Formats: sequence, C-alpha cells, structure tokens
Amino acid sequence: MPKTILVVDDSVTMVMSLKTSLQIAGFTVETAHDGQQALDKLKTGIKPDLIITDINMPRMGGIDFIRHARTLPGMRFTPILALTTESQQAKRDEAKKLGATGWLLKPVSGADLVKVIKQVLPGA
Repeated sequence: MPKTILVVDDSVTMVMSLKTSLQIAGFTVETAHDGQQALDKLKTGIKPDLIITDINMPRMGGIDFIRHARTLPGMRFTPILALTTESQQAKRDEAKKLGATGWLLKPVSGADLVKVIKQVLPGA
C-alpha cells in the first residue's frame, strides 16, 4: 500500500511540482494551500504517513501548523518536513522545538526530496 504524503504550500506551482515528483516515486499525495486547511483535513480524518509544509503561508504558516498538528491524536510521531525558502536559524530551531523532523531549502529536486523522505519514513 503506497504511503500518503500531505503537501502544504500556498504556491500552486510548488504543490503541482511536488505532487508530480512524489506520485512518480509511488506516493499518494494529499494537498492543502495553507496550515489551516491542512489542520482541517487532519481533523476530519486524513492520516498522512508524512507531511511536507512550507513555512511562510497566509492564514496559518508552517510553524503554527506544526505546533497544532503535533497536538492531534495520532500525529505525535508523524514525520514533518519543512520545505521553505526561509533560511534563518531561529526559524529552524523553533520548528524543530515544535516537532519538525527536518528542514529543506527550496528549490529541492524531486530525487533529493525522495531521498530525504526515505530516510525519515520507514518503509517508503
């Protein structure tokens, strides 16, 4: 059974690019356009095996999304990767403290992303 990845990003282009790369690699992909929409999807029953989130988004950014997602039942150990243009160490540290598993800087190739996913998601 393919692993499901939730991609959270306000850029339609980035979502399409990630979705295509991940589907080619054999993953099932769910998407959300900001942290609030992603949180709503998690609350209504979607159970991703891994989450990839942008940091800077409208309504709810990635840092707040990570904070809230970690409080939901079944989400405590789900790997969360931040994929962002944000390179400030303070943001990285905050995300890690709140439960981010890893931090990747955009742009990242599909092959490199899949390589990281295989490191943090057992059985991927």
